[in-house]
Amino acid sequence: MTLSVENKRKVAEFLLRIKAIQLCPNEPFTWASGRLSPIYCDNRKTLSHPTVRTFIRQICSEEVEQRFGKVDGIAGVATGGIALGALVAQELGLPFIYVRSSAKDHGMGNQIEGDLSVLSNVVVIEDLISTGQSSLKAVASLREAGIEVKGLIAIFTYGFKDSDRAFANAGCPWSTLTDYESMLDQAIQEGYITGEQRSALDAWSLDPKAWSKDRQN
Repeated sequence: MTLSVENKRKVAEFLLRIKAIQLCPNEPFTWASGRLSPIYCDNRKTLSHPTVRTFIRQICSEEVEQRFGKVDGIAGVATGGIALGALVAQELGLPFIYVRSSAKDHGMGNQIEGDLSVLSNVVVIEDLISTGQSSLKAVASLREAGIEVKGLIAIFTYGFKDSDRAFANAGCPWSTLTDYESMLDQAIQEGYITGEQRSALDAWSLDPKAWSKDRQN
């Protein structure tokens, strides 16, 4: 990881301030899977705040260069990684493409959109990592198209062990601009949560399934 603790905490500060990340351990959210969660993350909100958007674009661009060196292009993961990926590509003066979750059922039937002939390798940009499966599906699609994936960068990760294993098994280096622990440290410092709530949030991250089940019973 090349990102400093200071930058991770700054990203976390922004995400909390604009409510891209919301923490409600006492009144948890219900995810699409039906599980209860004390955290909700919507990084698309960063696009509506120019100062936040600019900072994230800049440090993400720096991370691309420092961690992965010279690359031919940037690939965004639809839909959350498209906007940031395009911003990073613009910052670095690189071609941009994006990867759909599945091929279109009309037209050319593309799953990867853009001119693939102008690049042979990319860094993938994503907004959020949970289990990592959707991100790695995009990585696999790029590889199947003959494009080398040098690595992946996302804004935030929940820090699940499943995602660590999945990226390691796929042979895909990755990093995030901030992470769950950095975010909780910032949330405590700024008074968004209490120490007791921090304990509940830590317990969720260790075993989200059990945490949800305990509160559904």
